[in-house]
Amino acid sequence: MAASGAGDPLDAKRGEAPFAQLIDPTREKQTPEQLHSMPRTQLAQWQEVLQRRQTRNIVTCLGIGALVLAIYGYTFYSISQERFLDELEDEAKVARA
Repeated sequence: MAASGAGDPLDAKRGEAPFAQLIDPTREKQTPEQLHSMPRTQLAQWQEVLQRRQTRNIVTCLGIGALVLAIYGYTFYSISQERFLDELEDEAKVARA
């Protein structure tokens, strides 16, 4: 049987593909192909993270905006109720007198 990582499609022990191995560029000598592909890979990963972060930011912004509008609307509603109750109290005072 072939050694792990020597052309096997999957690492039998961990179930990981050999291309998914983490490398340390400071300790291991890199081929020019690896050095060329690393910035492109980092850019692709950064763009994926940025996309997820933007989506979360939009959802958070919409949630906060909805909360602010709800508080604002409730404030207007409660103020209109106070005026309505004041009018009822005035009518009750007139009716008692």
